Amino acid sequence: MFCMNTLIGRKEETALLQEALKSETPELIVVYGRRRVGKTFLIRQVYRKQIQFELSGLHNGKLSDQLENFSIELSQRMKGKFITTPIAWLEAFRLLVSYINSLKSKKKKVIFFDEFPWLVTPRSKFLMAFENFWNSHASKRTDLVVVICGSAASYMVTKIIKNKGGLHNRTTQSIRLLPFNLNETELFLKSKKIQYSRYDILQLYMAIGGIPYYLEKLKKGESVAQALDRLCFAKDGILTDEFNLVFASLFDNHKKHVSIVKVLANVRKGMTRNDLIKKKNITSGGTFTEIMHELIESGFVTQYLPFGKKSKESFYRLTDEYSMFYLKFINNSRAHGVGTWNTMFNARSYISWSGFSFETVCLKHIQQIKNGLGIFGIHSENSSWISKNINNGAQIDLLIDRDDNIINLCEMKFSNSVFTITKRYAEEIKKKIDVFKRTTKSRKNVFVLMITTYGLYENKHSLEIVQNSLTMDCLFE
Repeated sequence: MFCMNTLIGRKEETALLQEALKSETPELIVVYGRRRVGKTFLIRQVYRKQIQFELSGLHNGKLSDQLENFSIELSQRMKGKFITTPIAWLEAFRLLVSYINSLKSKKKKVIFFDEFPWLVTPRSKFLMAFENFWNSHASKRTDLVVVICGSAASYMVTKIIKNKGGLHNRTTQSIRLLPFNLNETELFLKSKKIQYSRYDILQLYMAIGGIPYYLEKLKKGESVAQALDRLCFAKDGILTDEFNLVFASLFDNHKKHVSIVKVLANVRKGMTRNDLIKKKNITSGGTFTEIMHELIESGFVTQYLPFGKKSKESFYRLTDEYSMFYLKFINNSRAHGVGTWNTMFNARSYISWSGFSFETVCLKHIQQIKNGLGIFGIHSENSSWISKNINNGAQIDLLIDRDDNIINLCEMKFSNSVFTITKRYAEEIKKKIDVFKRTTKSRKNVFVLMITTYGLYENKHSLEIVQNSLTMDCLFE
């Protein structure tokens, strides 16, 4: 997200925030996304000249702590004028309104509430007071942009964006900030003068994802293996226990979330709702639905709709790179310190894991894959497909169903060299196509698309079954 105070990527989000400054109406903007993704930095960078008041919630802070922090922040904004700590949020917002009214500039003013859910302490009535502030004061001023930001994505969606009370339909813009894609990651690393090949960037991405905070900790002159040793396996590495910190900070009763994530980590291709419920021995109801919603909104889990099926038949897959890497290599590793990762990434377990992780990365870059195919102007839908036939079982992780009478069956293979299709693998692909056609009764042409790191070796098998081939370069576009 940042490097030397320079904003990297985030073009669409920046445009939305800047549009609010040109608006002739009051704006209530919600920004949410997982911890460390760069929400606060984005808002501060875009609105650095317009922010007139900023309050950040204190993690596990009591009502008295939050109110004292409010008075400190307001006192600083009022050029050191001492503000007595209010006894309740209604009084605090009255003081805030008085301060806003004292500002003489007619230009847009930004009021920024960071880590909003942390301000909503038990019995604090903060949300009620905020609703009153917006409805009675802020919504009547055309010169105000109120931004509320939070890492607890589910709270931001259910309590603010889909609020059924005083904030119902009040949000004027919502922004879900996602981790960097590969293109943004490459740009970020270049801005730090870190010269990695795309293969190295891909390996790094498969381990820690596109989280700006993690990428910021990389050092010029380190190899990827050295960086992962230091960050993930050294005694004080910032990612040695980041997994537990992330979940504890995002979710109440986070052990339930972690439990589901661990199950999904062991079933790489994903699980249906019913299978997940059986595995965890929990009932299908509000609690399970809420947990899954929170994991999806926070970007840890992705819900996929099978080809030709309804949403209730969808399945869930763990798609957070760092979580997958942590649970596979860091959590149960007996080895730590310098050289740990050098040993691990040459092992057979890494080769197997990297294949799955590469698939996950591809699934996050479907638009780039479509652009690589040259079908960006053709309407298409993405899905997966699993045959439940015991004798003819087959699974396809990505199908691109196009309106031009073609379905791309995507095969994604990670390799440190040009990939070769063997006779055995060619037979597997033929079987997939045959079972898919017979099961779905689709009349469309099925074209095999190979997505590899360094390309496809041309032999009789590739010439026979592959219609399109893309390399990892397409994922960086």
